Formats: sequence, C-alpha cells, structure tokens
Amino acid sequence: MTATSFTFQSSDGTEIFAMKWSSEDPQKPRAAVQIAHGYAEHIGRYDAFAHRLAEAGIVVYGNDHRGHGKTNRNASEAICFSDEAGFDKVVADMRALTEIIQAENPDIPLFLFGHSMGSMLTRRYIQLYGDDLAGAILSGSGVFSNALLKLGTVVAASEIKGKGRAHPSRLLDKLVFQNFNRGFKPARTDLDWLSRDGAEVDRFLADPLRGKIGSAGYFHDFFSGLLAMNDSANIRSIPKDLPLHFISGTADPVGGRVGKGIIQTCRVYQHVGLQDVSYKLYEGARHELLNETNKDEVAQDIIEWIFARLESL
Repeated sequence: MTATSFTFQSSDGTEIFAMKWSSEDPQKPRAAVQIAHGYAEHIGRYDAFAHRLAEAGIVVYGNDHRGHGKTNRNASEAICFSDEAGFDKVVADMRALTEIIQAENPDIPLFLFGHSMGSMLTRRYIQLYGDDLAGAILSGSGVFSNALLKLGTVVAASEIKGKGRAHPSRLLDKLVFQNFNRGFKPARTDLDWLSRDGAEVDRFLADPLRGKIGSAGYFHDFFSGLLAMNDSANIRSIPKDLPLHFISGTADPVGGRVGKGIIQTCRVYQHVGLQDVSYKLYEGARHELLNETNKDEVAQDIIEWIFARLESL
C-alpha cells in the first residue's frame, strides 16, 4: 500500500495540495474514488479509510480544499476559500483533480465521496460535471433552508463591508454551529457531536492542521454555493442515471435527528427523476461516520455499494 502527496495548479493558478493512495498489486484498479473533505479539516484525516479502499482494489485521491490543511498558506488566519466566488472555485479544483485521476487511470469508473461541507461541494459538482462520475456517496449531508441561506449571505455581506472578507466571523460561526452539541449533554467537549468515539474527537481537537473559524468571506461563499446547490434548475441538470447514496448517523445534527433531512433530500432527487437514489442511516452514530465506533461497518458498506454499481456498468 502506498500513500503519496503531490500538488497541482487549479484554473486560476492556485497551488492545491493532494494525496493519492494505491495498492502495490500490479492489477488494474477496479475503480477510483475522489474524496472531498469537510469544513475545518483536511484530506490526511481520511488516511485509514483510503487505505481500506485501496486494499479493496480502489485507487483513491483527495485534496485539501482552499483555506484548509496544507493548501492553506495562512494557517494562523480564518478559513477563506478565495477573494470571490470561492465555493465555485473549490468545485473547479475538484474538477481539476478529476482530470488528473482520469489521465492516470484511463477507462476506470470514478466515484466521488463527499463528507459534510464536501458533500455540499459534491452536490454542486454533480450538477456541473455529473457525467464524469459513475456514482457519488454523500456523508453527513442535510437540508438547508433558502430563506436562512439568504439571510446568512446578508449578514456575511454586512461583515465583509465593515471588516473585510478575511475577518473571522464569530457571529456566523456561532449561528451555524451553536446548536449542534445541545443534544449531547453533559458534553465533554464542544465537538461531541462529531463522534461517539472520544479519542477521535480529541485527536481532531489536537490536530495542528485543523481550521479554527470561518471568515466572513468563507461564509458568504458557502451560503451562496448552497443556494446554487438548492436551485431547482441546477438539480434537474444532474444526469438521471447517476447513482447517489446518502449515509448519515441518526444522531447527526446536520442530517436532522433520525435522518429526517437525509430522507427529505433523497426525495428531492427522486422527484426530478434520478433513477438510483438510496440512503442508509446508522443508529446512534453522529456526524463523522468514518471516525465513529462503527467505522469499519461504514467503510465496508461503502465498498459494497461501489462494487454493486460496478456490476451494472
């Protein structure tokens, strides 16, 4: 098993840090998976999952998004995608990585795995570049009200006007995340909502590459990107034969308690005619399924879902 790192330039010249995991088996991989990580984290946190996929004959790639991990050149500053239109630029970075994957692995089916913020980026990606993919797995996703998203963009724009795009927005950070930990009292940490595995929560809190807080510019870009993701015309642009699989814990506050938001989201995609939309809810699990106490079960389920889709190609 080999894990290597590299960088690539996106369309606007930004240097993006990326990783690749592959088996030393000389046989051609059965599939490729691109991972899109979540908010305030980095691709290195997916090492164990990527090794599991590689052992199953799947070559894996992923990058640190702008403002995150080793792509972030200003590690002490607030998370920021770009000077403008950051959400779309991050999706474009993912597309650039897709082109690298396809060049290195011609004629190999490509799947996209997105977690949390990465799942939102993935949901936008499939609207623009769905024909690239053999399927997408969305972890820790959810439903987002257009009314609240529009309000969020107004608040973010006001902060940008008064304090600049790079200003750490403690107000928006609080508004977005303040309720996530309320269902886990007495809470040991502010991030108990991530996983039942306390060691994994502590590992994330101690991670030197962990982002701390989003900037006003980040939140404006993020809310704007979710509005585009929610747009009905954009949703209808997704290839109808593209398989989508949502996974969530029943205790994940992002997906709505007992997965209500996940079920609602699946119905939206089914309503516009997508032919293969499924979901699985893991009882008692929280937000980070790949760092949960049942992470081995989750990883095996993902592998089996991918292989089932390969059989139908």
